Amino acid sequence: MSEHVSVLLEESVDALAIEPNGTYMDCTFGRGGHSRKILAALGEQGRLIGFDQDPEAIRVGEALAHEDSRFSIVHSNFSDVESVISSMGLLGKVDGVLMDLGVSSPQLDQANRGFSFQQDGPLDMRMNTAQAQTAEQWLNHASESELADVFWRYGEERFSRKLAAAIVMDREKQPFTRTKQLADMIARVLPNSKEKKHPATRAFQAIRIQVNAELESLVVALEAMPKVLAHGGRLSVISFHSLEDRLVKQFYKPKQDPRLRGLPVQGEKVEMKAVGKPLKASAQEVDANPRSRSAVLRVFECQ
Repeated sequence: MSEHVSVLLEESVDALAIEPNGTYMDCTFGRGGHSRKILAALGEQGRLIGFDQDPEAIRVGEALAHEDSRFSIVHSNFSDVESVISSMGLLGKVDGVLMDLGVSSPQLDQANRGFSFQQDGPLDMRMNTAQAQTAEQWLNHASESELADVFWRYGEERFSRKLAAAIVMDREKQPFTRTKQLADMIARVLPNSKEKKHPATRAFQAIRIQVNAELESLVVALEAMPKVLAHGGRLSVISFHSLEDRLVKQFYKPKQDPRLRGLPVQGEKVEMKAVGKPLKASAQEVDANPRSRSAVLRVFECQ
């Protein structure tokens, strides 16, 4: 199993200003790096609730819960956070929440999960492998206009229409089933870029976000935070791409980026106040973990 190196570990947990006997949530447990850091700061009466939708992450979480009675794990998308916390009688009583968005290193590094264009695997991309629709199913059945819209909105792909048209044409001859098959086709169709990124980077990001309804789930979770958090409770959010970061940055503001139009972002009541300036990974962290290069940490406090 690939090791997952938690990004901005110290900064994101320190920002929660942990009270030893408080109640905290790790909405994206992953392999437990942030959770273990939070637990190290908690006292005997402290409590940490983890969320994850990936069955492999749940297995790791259950092992941690067995080791440490202060911790419990919930197999659920963090969009369910309000109902889950309500069922626990903890609405308005949570002292801090951490969200580490996007895909984890183990998910990227396991070819059979289908998240990466750098190794061949099935076009899956489901974070929760129990859900029905895979990337393969969506890619082979979505209309050309839907494909183009997703590549533009979620991947910020300039050549979204060209790519969508090529996919529709190619899939009539042979359906897309493998990551390498799709990545090679994208590299063939899209013009060479001056950027160092692989031509398939944006499209794979867009497909992953679409298949997992990532931004819609994030909106619901952010919307729930003023109800979940206690007065003065902190929210630490680590994002890894510009669209995600813009959504987090602007969610609690009245004015919204027009690129986010269509998502049910409220932005009418400012119940969460930004704390300090956004933080990025240090040069030392980027050297040690190149995947931290695009990470941005934003911290909010419930008013």
